[in-house]
Amino acid sequence: MTRTRGARRAGRTPWLYLAPALVVLGGLLVYPVYQLGLISVLEYTQAQVSGGKPTSFRGLGNYTTLFSDDQFWSVLLATVVFAAACVLCTLAVGCALAVLLTRVRAVPRLALMLAALGAWATPAVTGSTVWLFLFDPDFGPVNRLLGLGDHSWTYGRYSAFLLVLLEVVWCSFPFVMVTVYAGIRAVPAEVLEAAALDGASQWRIWWSVLAPMLRPILAVVTIQSVIWDFKVFTQIYVMTNGGGIAGQNLVLNVYAYQKAFASSEYSLGSAIGVVTLLILLAVTLGYLRLLRRQGEEL
Repeated sequence: MTRTRGARRAGRTPWLYLAPALVVLGGLLVYPVYQLGLISVLEYTQAQVSGGKPTSFRGLGNYTTLFSDDQFWSVLLATVVFAAACVLCTLAVGCALAVLLTRVRAVPRLALMLAALGAWATPAVTGSTVWLFLFDPDFGPVNRLLGLGDHSWTYGRYSAFLLVLLEVVWCSFPFVMVTVYAGIRAVPAEVLEAAALDGASQWRIWWSVLAPMLRPILAVVTIQSVIWDFKVFTQIYVMTNGGGIAGQNLVLNVYAYQKAFASSEYSLGSAIGVVTLLILLAVTLGYLRLLRRQGEEL
């Protein structure tokens, strides 16, 4: 009996240590998500906010309105394609630079890491403003170097998305680079030396040796990148002036902001937020399930 009580107390001890963090997370995450879901099933516009009309229950009416809107599906497709491109480019740049860090000496390595961490630490608004200046049609140095004259990168839909993608990758790759570099340093040197002695190229070493051994780390940075890039807001809003000409550069977060605050349709904006949350949960759980089927422990 004494052993049973001791085992129960030992089992409760970790939860006691975690309790303060769980309370904070509950206040910062659970309650806002609850409010988001609640508003999404109500009739909640400026009239309800100002007290002119009573709040009424709509159930799935807001979602029906949202899913019947052609613009929502267009924005959703643009968000998925844009986020996928950002994730792929971020992983490619981050992994390539992580491998480069293992090939250079201490001073260049330190300089590269400091430069990358500086990009990572730069606020999104500041970074977006700097990139807008670099590609400015009148004063930006990029157009002068490329001989493009007064070409406006933010006027066309695809060039504007490309400009935002470059800024997103610039401020996101340091996390991937540092994380993957730490993982590579943990790989036994004998393994890499054996692969090199067998005549494997650098690409073959990465694809056949490093990538399988770093799969749990790559899973973490991939999921993190998907979450970050799928919910990009600041870069799009600042660099395309709220979504581009006629909304051609809208993504889900900016679309939700416009619905909620520009059109005062707070319930529709909340519904878009719930859909975004469910998509991210589905992608994350699906990716983790795929990894578990392959026998990886995270």
